[in-house]
Amino acid sequence: MKKNVLVTIILFLSAAGGASAQQEFNMRITEGMPAVAFALPPFVAAPAAKDAAAEIHSVLEADIRYTRIFELLPKSYYGYIRPLTDPNSPEFKDWESIQANVLLTGRVEAEPEGGIIFSWVLYDVKSKRTIIAPRRFQYKDKNLRYLAHATADEIMKAYGEKPIFTSKIAFVSNRDRNEEIYLMDYDGANQTRLIYNQVNDSNPAWDPGGKRLAYSSWQNLVVGVYILDVFEKARARTPVSLKGQNYTPAWSPDGKKLAFSSSMNGNHEIYVADIESNPTRVGRIKQLTFNPAVDIAPSWSPNGREIVFTSDRSGTTQIYIMDAEGGNVRRISFGANHHDAPAWSPNGDKIVYVARVDNAFDLYLYNIRSGQISKLTEIYGRNESPSWSPDGRHILFTSNVSGRNQIHAIDVDGRNFRKLTSMGENKLADWSN
Repeated sequence: MKKNVLVTIILFLSAAGGASAQQEFNMRITEGMPAVAFALPPFVAAPAAKDAAAEIHSVLEADIRYTRIFELLPKSYYGYIRPLTDPNSPEFKDWESIQANVLLTGRVEAEPEGGIIFSWVLYDVKSKRTIIAPRRFQYKDKNLRYLAHATADEIMKAYGEKPIFTSKIAFVSNRDRNEEIYLMDYDGANQTRLIYNQVNDSNPAWDPGGKRLAYSSWQNLVVGVYILDVFEKARARTPVSLKGQNYTPAWSPDGKKLAFSSSMNGNHEIYVADIESNPTRVGRIKQLTFNPAVDIAPSWSPNGREIVFTSDRSGTTQIYIMDAEGGNVRRISFGANHHDAPAWSPNGDKIVYVARVDNAFDLYLYNIRSGQISKLTEIYGRNESPSWSPDGRHILFTSNVSGRNQIHAIDVDGRNFRKLTSMGENKLADWSN
């Protein structure tokens, strides 16, 4: 999902300077390769733009560091070479001397009416060619953090990676009394309330386009599933009958169907609703599971052919996979322990879920191909409600490790644990595309 910000992006190839006149070429990252040495010197800026340049640079540094694809060169290295004065004509020998593989140079200008212009280039130092030809970002609303995130997304796309930095995270918070749905940036910044229902809302789920949000809401003593067009501020609509209690909505990869759990026929089963473009209508609703047990928490495979879900049909709560039409049900978790909240990875190779082992709730990864299970979290407390980042490299989850439920993120290899929220209690995060 991309935030709607007034931005003009002008792409150009400079006719001056040998390197910047080169055409762009694509880079690809291979799993297991060492991190790419990334040089990010201070941006050239006039006095009126110094503060803006420093903020853009700081946010972009954090984004680049978070990728773990790149390794930022220490700032002290820049003291050994000549200061950069022209972003379009770097002295590549200088940057080779400090062992930089990639160089991003930039200039920040302040417009008289208050806007900001950020021009930048990404170079491959050894070949002296541009990886990304000169960009010129013009922002009218001074949203400097977004400008930095948009730059990081461009870099990730050039390296064949799914961009995540302008994505949004939806989550549930009680900071304003009721449990309502909020939004924040991928790094926890810009936390804002989205829905003002004065009732409890839960289970936010982004559609594949990052524009609509499905969620559960307690209204008139009934829990219904609603859809909100997030950035158009259109009114919420009900995609299912309000009969029964309806929870855990999950979008199909094409955005045309919504799976959810409902007790509309007495027992909690998995259903799928056809989602039509008409904002006041919903298509056919099909029941997928028929079992006296509780079936809940569906999550689609990225190819849309299968659904993973939670069921206690075996006598304990376990994880199952079925075909998207409801057939071929098979169990993938075993043992007497509690298993819940499965989420299929964007790459389709893993399923993350929660398991209670020795009275500790932790996240586990199930490998689709091998069937092997590995423990992801080793954190004291209750760790629940996992959600994948769009690139499949990071996982959001709820943990009470600090004493209250808060949203945390962790890399898929178990490193880079970080806390994103602190005000009130926060839970049930979902990461947009």
